[in-house]
Amino acid sequence: MSQSDRLGLDRSAEEAASSRFASILFDEPAGEVVGAVWELPSCFEDLNLDQVLEALTTGREQYDLAPFFCAPLHEVGAVEYRHDVFRDLRTAPVRDAVEAFAGEMRTMREHLEQGEKLRHRHQQERWFVDAVAVYCDAVRAFAEALGRLDVRSRGFLGLRAYLSDYVGSDAFASLASETKAVGDALGGVRYTVQIRGNTVRVASYADETDYSTEVLTTFEKFKRGAGNDYRTGFRAPAEMNHVEARILDLVARLYPDVFRALDDVCARRRDYLDETVATFDREIQLYLAYLRFIDPLESAGLAFCYPHVSTETKDVSASDAFDLTLAARLVPEKRGVVVNDFELTGPERIFVVTGPNQGGKTTFARMFGQLHYLASIGFPVPGTDARLFLPDRVYTHFEREEDLETLRGKLEDELVRIHEIMSRATGDSVIVMNESFGSTTLRDALFIGEEVLQQIAERGPLAVYVTFVDELASLGPATVSMVGTVVPDNPAVRTYKLVRKPADGLAHAWAIAEKYGLTYERLKRRIDA
Repeated sequence: MSQSDRLGLDRSAEEAASSRFASILFDEPAGEVVGAVWELPSCFEDLNLDQVLEALTTGREQYDLAPFFCAPLHEVGAVEYRHDVFRDLRTAPVRDAVEAFAGEMRTMREHLEQGEKLRHRHQQERWFVDAVAVYCDAVRAFAEALGRLDVRSRGFLGLRAYLSDYVGSDAFASLASETKAVGDALGGVRYTVQIRGNTVRVASYADETDYSTEVLTTFEKFKRGAGNDYRTGFRAPAEMNHVEARILDLVARLYPDVFRALDDVCARRRDYLDETVATFDREIQLYLAYLRFIDPLESAGLAFCYPHVSTETKDVSASDAFDLTLAARLVPEKRGVVVNDFELTGPERIFVVTGPNQGGKTTFARMFGQLHYLASIGFPVPGTDARLFLPDRVYTHFEREEDLETLRGKLEDELVRIHEIMSRATGDSVIVMNESFGSTTLRDALFIGEEVLQQIAERGPLAVYVTFVDELASLGPATVSMVGTVVPDNPAVRTYKLVRKPADGLAHAWAIAEKYGLTYERLKRRIDA
């Protein structure tokens, strides 16, 4: 193949990418759309994902990111599309270029917002023209930067091709040239103001003497070296007073062509903002916000990976995984974060988690739910490696305080909630249950737990079931026992590590009794003595 043929193919690929690109979050222009109506997933509070959402959106309220975070993806390709964008963004040159572009776009919006607050028409128009000028410079600089960068994702390749076409278009060239021409014309306006008593006279500048130069020259001979600068900054408010506004009106009369051109540009260019550029500016913030959130965790040595996701197999696993929100609390305090592994293969679907209180069982359950939800929105997940199922929805059933308004007891409320979950969950769901039915007797907890686990096993969703009932850990091939461990020489100390082994609540109790000399043999010897 000749070089010209190869260049032709490359150009065709770029053109195809440009025509297809519409979103940096979604891989298909006609694919999933996040509308204005959205709701917070019910699992967020139990999994502490509401805390993650708050961290991501704080300071970025203008971008309205919550709908994107609350809209899971359901196609493997859509998840991998975001993974590739993250990979590009995690290289410093790409991230710096995107951050610089986003900063200029914020400046543009600040100009527009400031202009809307002003009362004088010409002043509003000048702020508008400045905003358009900032926009044009930002888009052109970003397009040039992307052209130099080695990006690999379909998202950034499509964006690069789109921006190249857009910046090279007659429409953009016209917008940029008209805006610059008006700005230059306004910058060339010169006039004089003469104040005599209560009279203010505005006239065209006719090469009158600039007395400021003469004053500086006169006082230059008194200068005896560098002195201290006692000047303070002065910042004039954007809003004009009535005298300034009247002066501006008179200046506009002196330069009618300039201000007529200003009126014309502002009237015709109200819709200057390209929809695809504006969409990118908003959507890219979701990536940047998450990277900013995990930066300190990675700096502390914690790993994040791109999970291999599937809608076909429920063989799931993770290595060195951890609770994201717990890590975000511990790292600033310079405290260590315990990581855990898990794996389900073949017919296995349910982790039944037992062990001592305050031993990391709830943290493990939250971690499992967090990983699957974060994977479903295309985010890197905590851990060195992960294979996760792409769920249709994540459901949680955590212990709740009694709600007096429902007039239901605690057990009844738990049963009502689990009934709602089981009526909605499918074989493609993820269910996380933590200390459920702990308000009842051991016998009833065992009976209810068996019934619930049996339904989950029959339906096939992935699940975590945290319980104090050891017997539930060995109900059948679908269940896998995970046990919270303690320090062997000091059973009162938790390791917060969970391992795959049969439930051993009695063994844990025996270890504590052994430590404090309360085993049958030790007590018998003491009594006989």
